[in-house]
Amino acid sequence: MAILYSTRVTASGGRKGSIRSEDGLLALALAIPKELGGMGGATNPEQLFAGGYAACFENALLRVARQSGHRFADGDVEVVAEIGLSRNEADAFVLHASLAITMAGIDQASAEEFVRGADAICPYSNAVRGNVDVVKTVTVR
Repeated sequence: MAILYSTRVTASGGRKGSIRSEDGLLALALAIPKELGGMGGATNPEQLFAGGYAACFENALLRVARQSGHRFADGDVEVVAEIGLSRNEADAFVLHASLAITMAGIDQASAEEFVRGADAICPYSNAVRGNVDVVKTVTVR
């Protein structure tokens, strides 16, 4: 299988350190969230994952809609990803995810069909499938 795109990001200092992409476009300080006993004040891996998942899923949704002959106007689609961290019965950390998808100008059945299609092609969805429970909520406004 041919790789279509690849990037490199280096982490230093763990959850209290920083990350930097090889091209320098991404350079962020990291902090342990206050909710986990840290100082907060900087981003964390869960926020980064949520942002990537939301953006990727929305793009997959727009692609599926276009392929079905529907074009959304700017602002007609919003995807909010929530990533949670907990411990399992073996005391290992595990992720939980939810996607709140809102669309305008479309009926509920079509919206749900587009979400199923997006879930099938989104790289994040494919990466977590079978490993992370993802709850999807679809709202039409």
